[in-house]
Amino acid sequence: MGFSGKFTFTRLSYHSGDWDTDQRMPSNLLNSLLEYTTIPIDPHEKVIPLSSDDIFMAPFCYISGHKLVQFDAKERSNFKKYVENGGFVFADDCNHDIDGLFAKSFEAQMAALFGPTALKKIPNNHKLYHSFFSFEKGPPTTSFELNGWGDDLVHDYLKAIEINGRIGVLYSSKDYGCEWDYDFRNKRFLAEDNTKFGVNIIMYALNS
Repeated sequence: MGFSGKFTFTRLSYHSGDWDTDQRMPSNLLNSLLEYTTIPIDPHEKVIPLSSDDIFMAPFCYISGHKLVQFDAKERSNFKKYVENGGFVFADDCNHDIDGLFAKSFEAQMAALFGPTALKKIPNNHKLYHSFFSFEKGPPTTSFELNGWGDDLVHDYLKAIEINGRIGVLYSSKDYGCEWDYDFRNKRFLAEDNTKFGVNIIMYALNS
């Protein structure tokens, strides 16, 4: 899916669960796009119901939560059509726990829509990790993993569903949403800007 015009951070709402997480994160990532890239941006996050056909206008969508994900018929239909037609969904588990409710239910939804083996680990040399900044070791670790929250594991890979050789659904159990959920003006206090990987995800979505 090619891209022209202003980039809008689009969050998907859905009828089950809790989709409205990490509310400062989108403006933080948008600030990073402004800081590091030349793409024009819309400074405001847009929330679109997964059941709305408006999603087909968005090249990038974000979906997250802590609770059970149970898409209804229209949400399932739109999700599948969107991904198969070249859209990109970044799905982030706010529990940072591979055995948590969001993880198990979201993965079950993906298996039902795309087949039981569609969601696969992606190699750490995937071009996602070099789409703007370079991450030689694959996905950067979050502080939640290092602090032993969730399942007390560092997940050293991400999963994805690829359609025609490009990622259509990028799935993280690492809770990047919480990691990036702070006022962008506080970024200067970090030794390393941890939103850089978010820039990679968006640039991959727009250019692949």
